[in-house]
Amino acid sequence: MLNALEVVTTVIVGLMVGVEFSVAFIMNRILNALPEDSAQLGHAHGGRMLGALMPFWYIGSLVLSAIWAVAGWHHRGAGLVVTAAGLLIVSVVMSMLLLVPINNRNKTWTPDNRPADWKQQLNRWGRYHYVRVAVIIAAFTLLVIALT
Repeated sequence: MLNALEVVTTVIVGLMVGVEFSVAFIMNRILNALPEDSAQLGHAHGGRMLGALMPFWYIGSLVLSAIWAVAGWHHRGAGLVVTAAGLLIVSVVMSMLLLVPINNRNKTWTPDNRPADWKQQLNRWGRYHYVRVAVIIAAFTLLVIALT
């Protein structure tokens, strides 16, 4: 049963990393290359879509990692799993304090009501997101190493 938990947790965290990596290095670049109104509308739509899904994915990944850490406490690699869970906590806290407030504003913007500094706000979100991606990549890497 522990083996199944380890694999499921690693796959779910890995998929989350893939989505967030894609947002950071592919989707944002595609959206930013669109004309201004289309770019802003695309960011707002993406914020609504992923903003509804990612909280469950982040919390679910954290919960699975915590269960793995507890269930595998006396097994090899437990310290790596605890550290990975700690990094996932950091990613959730970062999200709540830094990224979600910007996203909550962004997802309501239209070309008619967006603030003058909307691009700067999205750039700030992007910088925070790069750091969050690095944090979850580190957590994923530790989970993969803990499997061996």
